[in-house]
Amino acid sequence: MSQTRHVPVMLQRCLDLLAPALEVPSPQEPMVVDCTLGLGGHSEALLAAFPSARLIALDRDKEALRLSGERLAPYGDRATLVHAVYDELPEVLARLGVPKVQGILFDLGVSSMQLDEADRGFAYAQDAPLDMRMDQTTGISAAEVLNTYPPGELVRILRAYGEEKQAKRIVSAIVREREKEPFSNSARLVELIRDSLPQAAKRTGGNPAKRTFQALRIEVNGELSVLERAIPAAVEALAVGGRIAVLSYHSLEDRLVKQVFAAGAANTAPPGLPVVPERYQPRLKLLTRGAELPTEEEVAENRRAAPARLRGAQRIREEER
Repeated sequence: MSQTRHVPVMLQRCLDLLAPALEVPSPQEPMVVDCTLGLGGHSEALLAAFPSARLIALDRDKEALRLSGERLAPYGDRATLVHAVYDELPEVLARLGVPKVQGILFDLGVSSMQLDEADRGFAYAQDAPLDMRMDQTTGISAAEVLNTYPPGELVRILRAYGEEKQAKRIVSAIVREREKEPFSNSARLVELIRDSLPQAAKRTGGNPAKRTFQALRIEVNGELSVLERAIPAAVEALAVGGRIAVLSYHSLEDRLVKQVFAAGAANTAPPGLPVVPERYQPRLKLLTRGAELPTEEEVAENRRAAPARLRGAQRIREEER
C-alpha cells in the first residue's frame, strides 16, 4: 500500500507548534485544518495526538482523498475530507458552518504519492507523460505549457518559479525542438536540458532538470497565486489563540509565508503615537525564529525533508472591523 513509503516531514515539530491551541479544554472540540492532506500522514498524527480535536482536510487530488479516506477511516466522523484547493478554505469552512478554527497546517509542494506515481509526470528521474496537474480533472498539462507558451513567457516562468539562471538557453532549445515534434514525455525534456547547459552548470545542485520541473509544476498548478490567497485567508480563519504551521519547500513559497506572517506580527500604527490604539496592534505572534529546518537525522532518514522550511504563528487579536 502506498502509505508505507510516505514519511511526513517535521511531524513532531508541527504537532508541538499546534499543541497549545489544540490541547486546551473547551466546551467544543477544537477544529484543526490540514490544508494539504496528501497521503494523510500529518492528518492521522493530528487525530491521534489530539483526541478531542476534529479535523477538516483539503486536497485537490481525488486519488489522495481516496487513499487518505481509507487511512483515516478508523477516526470516523472526526475527520471531514474535502475536494478543494487550499485557497478555497473560506468557502469550505462557510459550507461546513465553522466560523473559526484553532489550528491550521500546510505542507506545501508535491505529495509523496504524486512524486512516486510515475504516470503523473512530476519526477524527472523516470520517463513519464508530462502532466504535473495535482488535480487531473482540470487545467492544462505541463506538455501544453511547453508546446504552446511563447518563448518570453517560458523564460519568465523558468526564472521566476525555478530560479533557473540558464532559462534562455533551455527555452531556445525547447522552442527549436517543439517545432520538430511536440513534447509529451519527461525523458526527452530532461535530456534536452542536460544538452543545453554549460558544463559548469551541470556540476551544481543535483539533477539539472530539477529547477525547470519545479517551474513547470508551479505554473501548471498556479501554486504561488493560490498560496498568495491561501495564507492570508488561513490567518483570517484562526480564532484568537489559534495557531498555524506552514512547511514550504522552496524559497519562493517560504518568502510568501514570511511576508504574510511578518505583516500580521507588525504594529501598523502611524509613527510617533504615544500610545498605540488596539486596532494597530499586531494580530499575530511569531512562533519560530525565522524558518526552522529539519534535523540532520531526519534528512538522513527522509531525503524529501531536506529543503523543508517551517514557520509558525499564533493569532493574538481579532480583526478590528
